[in-house]
Amino acid sequence: MTDPLLILAAGVIIVVGGIIGLKLHPFLALLLGAFVVALMTPASAIEQFALAKGTAPAAALALARKSIGERIATEFGNTCGKIGILIAMAAIIGKCMLESGAAERIIRSMLRLTGIEKAPIAFLVSSFFLGIPVFFDTVLFLMMPLAKAMTIRIGKNYLLLVLCIMAGAAMANSLVPPAPGPLFLVGEMHIPIGLMMVGGTIVGLFTITAGYFFALWANKKWPIPLRDSLDAKLEDIKAIAARETHHLPALGLSLLPVLIPLVFICADTALTALATPGKPLTSSPFLNQFLSLVKFFGDKNIAIVTGGIAALLILARQKKDSKESLTAFVQAALMSGGGIILITAAGGAFGGMLQQTGISARIADMTREYQMALIPMAFFIAAVVRTAQGSATVALITASGILSGMASNAHLEFHPLYLGLAIGCGSKLVPWMNDAGFWIICKLSNLTEQEALKTISPLLVVMGLTGLVVIMIAAQLFPLV
Repeated sequence: MTDPLLILAAGVIIVVGGIIGLKLHPFLALLLGAFVVALMTPASAIEQFALAKGTAPAAALALARKSIGERIATEFGNTCGKIGILIAMAAIIGKCMLESGAAERIIRSMLRLTGIEKAPIAFLVSSFFLGIPVFFDTVLFLMMPLAKAMTIRIGKNYLLLVLCIMAGAAMANSLVPPAPGPLFLVGEMHIPIGLMMVGGTIVGLFTITAGYFFALWANKKWPIPLRDSLDAKLEDIKAIAARETHHLPALGLSLLPVLIPLVFICADTALTALATPGKPLTSSPFLNQFLSLVKFFGDKNIAIVTGGIAALLILARQKKDSKESLTAFVQAALMSGGGIILITAAGGAFGGMLQQTGISARIADMTREYQMALIPMAFFIAAVVRTAQGSATVALITASGILSGMASNAHLEFHPLYLGLAIGCGSKLVPWMNDAGFWIICKLSNLTEQEALKTISPLLVVMGLTGLVVIMIAAQLFPLV
């Protein structure tokens, strides 16, 4: 019973069966799944997993000797450390933007530019280009309040807007540097970063187009209404939508909670790309100090806290004639955000326990001698690893590690770029309950687990497969060698 595939199957049955069959709360089902997976994983597999990651032998042995509870808590804490502040502050930004009317002001301006019919396309394209410099989950946090306000404004198409946001952010995250996965991939496979950016953007635009058509179909087949939530009550959003425009904050002011994190994170990304380790960027001490300040605010946690402060100031300005305290608004936001943090961290713990089984190495061994064309093979390896353990970044790293030797083969009939793009598209398949991003989108959008599994998961499958077809055609027509 120590085969990683059997352990994976047991974990899947417990989590999916617990949530859908037994109606367990996702937090409990994911922790139970993580406990069973950890219990079934032998110490030797944990040690091998740690060594494969480059951990020192003594540290790998120490990890293998940790108790099950300690290992689960460590992965839970690691996930919480990555997303805890982001989710809490994003919940505050979302609540403040809705309550102050900032989201409504942005939506009215967007509708003037695009019209009602093209609003979903605006969400799709905006999310894709936001997803290039900004982390996937940050895009969701910034865009979801706008989707709720837009739904109230046009009275329909909530699922369509949610899927458009998901489609744009997800594809940019795995195809276009400087997102972390593609950055690792271009280094491992020796692909010029500029070529990957251009190729990833072109393939990404094809995939999000396919995603848009799927979203249109899904929205007609399973129309899902905007629902009440602790931080965004429908009656409050409707009351804001009925306000006169002159009672709403100015557009420039309304954009600040979104633009501040975006500008700082983009600036930090650009400076990191331009920097040479150990060397200052310029010869001017003053300019170097200024750039250090930009990098300080460019940290994703600090950037989103700064955006949160801007959102609170806008809300305070709009409520200056009201006796309502800001504490009540923040409390409602944090109650909602706290639930998302717990479920997402439990999902991270479950995914972390699956990774410690050695599932990625097991899949690598299974596919190493698989005689098939290289591009579909790259796609297949990344897809299986992603589905098995939940992380698109881990799937990218695993698949690029397996195929990096083939990518440098002088007899390859096409540029390694196409292998890298195939890995990026494969890493999108298939998001489900072992994926922290799955829970973030579920809880931010108020979709049930079943609704997410029949809309979001197929959406990414459609986009991933579209990308594979586009890549194979492009490799034939434009081999670039």
